[in-house]
Amino acid sequence: MSMERLSTESVDINYDEKVIVRELDIHFDSPQIVSIIGPNGSGKSTILKALGRILKPRKGVVLLNGRDIHALPAKKVAKMMSILPQGPQTPGDITVRDLVSYGRSPYHGIFANADGDIDIIEWAISETHLESMSYRQVNTLSGGERQRAWLAMALAQKTEILLLDEPTTFLDIHHQFEIMELLERLHKRLGITIIMVIHDLNHAARFSHRVIAVKEGAIFKDDIPHEVITEDVLKEVFSVRAKVMTVENNADNSIIVCVPYGVYDHNP
Repeated sequence: MSMERLSTESVDINYDEKVIVRELDIHFDSPQIVSIIGPNGSGKSTILKALGRILKPRKGVVLLNGRDIHALPAKKVAKMMSILPQGPQTPGDITVRDLVSYGRSPYHGIFANADGDIDIIEWAISETHLESMSYRQVNTLSGGERQRAWLAMALAQKTEILLLDEPTTFLDIHHQFEIMELLERLHKRLGITIIMVIHDLNHAARFSHRVIAVKEGAIFKDDIPHEVITEDVLKEVFSVRAKVMTVENNADNSIIVCVPYGVYDHNP
């Protein structure tokens, strides 16, 4: 099966009369983990919402497999792409299994009882290591466990594109790495494209194949992590002073480590 392709052509996105994103041209043509970084208010989450069909562009078009995403039925899009917003709210006192079953709703409504659905739900729970928690109420889980439950729901949609808005927000450092390593494993095992907005520059550098830096509603730099997570780019995009270095991770590769230590004063 060929992978789903997602792109934009000359997209402008407005909130009321204010243009947030202008002339956005971006393409996702191969299975990768892609991080979108940028300061608050730069348009990162707005771009993600446009890619996920939550926001309709004022101008231009978002294309999914070459077709206007807003001309496609919602259920058809949901079979090709899943999206998790920042801090999703659990609907009532439901169990993990019930939440994961909602991922099958694009196929059979909210009641997923077909044998195939049950197999997929079990698979999604297993992939996210939630077997021992599947009958617990979601609101009793820790932040990291709850995020894994939402990821399991997204996996149950069986899509090839997963959009995430700040998947590690409010998690401690252990659970942040747990989620990021889970995403990396899912990408490697399933070949899915993961596009995420993320604040942590070290996570972006460590886990991404591609990093997109956004500034004032436009793409400032779009390249491999070593080309984007640099002292010059961080100065231009975030106005921060940082030391960026490469350290050995294991015998086969190295990772980028970013240590911010101050800001540039624009009003000396």
